[in-house]
Amino acid sequence: MPVADAKADPAPLDAFLALAGEEKWRARVADLGRRARPGSFAARAMQQRHALELVLDRLNNPALLAKAGRPERRVLAFVREATQLAARLEPGPRARLQALIARGLEGEGTLIPLFHLLRTAALFRARGFEVRHDGLLHGTSYDLLVRREGALAEVCCETLSAEEGRPMHKGDWASLVDRVNPELQTWLAAHPGRYILKMTLPEDVSEKNRLPALHARISAMLAAEKRQDSSADAVLKLDPLVLAGAQAAGDPQRALPQRLREAFGVEAHLAVTADPASGSVMVMAARAGRENEIAEAARRRLAQAATQRLTGRHPGILALFLDDLDAAEWRSLRETLELEGVVRRFLTEPAAKPVVAATCTTRQELLGLPDAAPEGELRFRNPGHPAAKSQGLEPAIASCG
Repeated sequence: MPVADAKADPAPLDAFLALAGEEKWRARVADLGRRARPGSFAARAMQQRHALELVLDRLNNPALLAKAGRPERRVLAFVREATQLAARLEPGPRARLQALIARGLEGEGTLIPLFHLLRTAALFRARGFEVRHDGLLHGTSYDLLVRREGALAEVCCETLSAEEGRPMHKGDWASLVDRVNPELQTWLAAHPGRYILKMTLPEDVSEKNRLPALHARISAMLAAEKRQDSSADAVLKLDPLVLAGAQAAGDPQRALPQRLREAFGVEAHLAVTADPASGSVMVMAARAGRENEIAEAARRRLAQAATQRLTGRHPGILALFLDDLDAAEWRSLRETLELEGVVRRFLTEPAAKPVVAATCTTRQELLGLPDAAPEGELRFRNPGHPAAKSQGLEPAIASCG
């Protein structure tokens, strides 16, 4: 564990909020509060993406701070790391740190890039490296300069949203469900039973493109009591819900999402609408016309970082954080070796010439959650790099999985 879980001490949190700026923090909390509409799928998606900020807001209450669980204490530990780092920095580097925090509190930004940087530095220290924050200290293109037994390496910390590899973004799916949900509830009240609306959708469905038209098609299909609506770009089919074990008497509602995920796979977009009065259920299950390419998006980001952020003066290590990724998706990327295959192929490309190793991590590892990678990250050595057999760098570049 590179960062020890923090105790329920309000001092580091107070110092962090002061570092972020009290006014900016209050504005951020207010904005997230306005977007958290009860019962909204989009609000749930927002809460997942901005979980760190919402956790810090809850822990800013002494009563809730005292009840903090392990993931919350891990968040507090990174807050402590940030404030301790800030205390050691001169005004210029400290301003860079504050700018990094500020970017995480604006728009769709999050605090993940900051916490990823802090955790990566802590990982290197735990493995016996001296760590210097060159990005903050000197404004270098890379983030960290690490040293062990005379060997040096530049480290770039990158954060990639898994949405960049999804043909249909989860945020757009949530918007579609919010549009359709009221009509589904009305339809279920008039048509008691258990149904599934299966959809194959184009990959460019968004609030600005296709989503309103798709909503209109679903509404018209329900109103006309049609069972299918097909076109060149989308296929909609309404069937009775037949799912092994899901219709048994006394089946807990909370078990249904798990069974749906098992039936439709990690790439499917799923939503469940229920009518409590009748016990009726409508499931929406959608897939895009092509498979997700999250691993390929990771390759593109690694190539970009290798060519734009590493100087080539020292061996480079690329530390990639995959955000907006469900635990099941992360497990699948590892178990199928899809991510490993893509990263290893990248390491044979010309763009990877300055890269001695690449690592991948997610919120599972950051917060110590189940399904985390065994060594806290996936790590792949580039056997073609001159420093691939460096004993000094060995703890940070040895392949694991």
